[in-house]
This record gives sequence, structure tokens and C-alpha cells, in this order.
Amino acid sequence: MSDRWQSVEEIAEHLGVSKDTIYAWVTSKGMPGHKVGRLWKFKKDDVDAWIREGGAKSASNEDSSTGKSDG
Repeated sequence: MSDRWQSVEEIAEHLGVSKDTIYAWVTSKGMPGHKVGRLWKFKKDDVDAWIREGGAKSASNEDSSTGKSDG
């Protein structure tokens, strides 16, 4: 039954992040989800694929290899 729609709370627990992080990812990083009325719903497989593709990668992670100085 892994194809059922999951709530913000469930997907946050699955990923080990806060609900606020989920809302931020949906609005600013294009996390795959669907709004049903007032509620956001997610497919676990879609979210897992989005994570694997680097969808949740932060700008600080991308800059970490170039952020060090030589001295």
C-alpha cells in the first residue's frame, strides 16, 4: 500500500524533516505534491525520486566545494 497519498506530517516523518521544511520545499523548490482543498498530499515514490534527483539540495550544499579559501 505504498501508493496511497500521504499528508505533510507523514512525508515529513518519512524524510526526517519538519513540516515547515516540507511547505518550503513545495513552494520554493518544486517538491512534487498536490493540493486537495486546503491540504497538501504526496506520493512517497514521487518524493523519493525528487530527493534522489537532488531536488532538496540547498544552495549551501552546492557551494561547499568552492567556499574554501586558500589561506
